[in-house]
Amino acid sequence: MLRFPDKTRVRVNGLNEILADLYSEGRQPNKETVEEILNRLEKHNNYIPPSARREYKSALLKEYKDYIAERKNKAL
Repeated sequence: MLRFPDKTRVRVNGLNEILADLYSEGRQPNKETVEEILNRLEKHNNYIPPSARREYKSALLKEYKDYIAERKNKAL
């Protein structure tokens, strides 16, 4: 589930797999990585409305940062 700042939650296909892949590739949480996440989500048959892309980018960046922090905490 992808969480937006307004507490809206959206189910997206393949999100955990994509985040895991990017993390294993050593990708940093930045604009380029967020674009890559969007591209991969669309390949997993997720429709992202053009009018909502900015909100998705923001939510995905936070989600990826949280994912990285969680992995680093588990490693400690």
